[in-house]
Amino acid sequence: MAVLSLENVTYRYKNAQRAAVSGISCEFEEGKVYAVVGASGSGKSTFLSLLAGLDLPTEGTIRFQGDSLAELNLDRYRRESISMIFQVFHLFPLLTVMENVCFPMELCGITPKDARPRAAKLLEAVGIREEQMKRFPSKLSGGERQRVAIARSLASNAKIILGDEPTGNLDGENTQNIMDILCELAHKKGYCVILVTHDMEVAEMADVSFRMKDGNFVS
Repeated sequence: MAVLSLENVTYRYKNAQRAAVSGISCEFEEGKVYAVVGASGSGKSTFLSLLAGLDLPTEGTIRFQGDSLAELNLDRYRRESISMIFQVFHLFPLLTVMENVCFPMELCGITPKDARPRAAKLLEAVGIREEQMKRFPSKLSGGERQRVAIARSLASNAKIILGDEPTGNLDGENTQNIMDILCELAHKKGYCVILVTHDMEVAEMADVSFRMKDGNFVS
């Protein structure tokens, strides 16, 4: 069964002449990596914001595990069911690596004492050493910061990972490393990973790729 499904989804910004997303129907399953590739202005970012529940469709329906997002508590959906990875990492600069990963767990009511060992395991799983966990993000490389961002995205136990150009600031080697981690999360641990990107190499590493143009998927 699809964890996310879209039925003829359209989204139009107020006073816009054309829809940013136009009549998309598709499904996303656990255990797979999906890539939505397209040029700037093709509608990728709007599409991702709809999946994240930041906006609701102007027309059509998005369902999470069969339930329409329009009928769900969207704050809870964003907090518990999805996690985001961004191109610019969005780590808190005044928190250490460890504190950055603990933060979403503490938001969910987990005590700092219980959050730290889980955060350490998540960081170790993405290749961050114990010594690096005490550093501030500015003391890490771009690839290391993206690894921390992935660890933080896993801290909420959400099984859907949404990536907004997550490799856009990385070189080829680090792009491969990050994609290896995301593919392992999908294939071995059952996550549903959905990435929007302009990078065709990233799209080729995904299990399923969609090309987006003028707000719709094209073959």
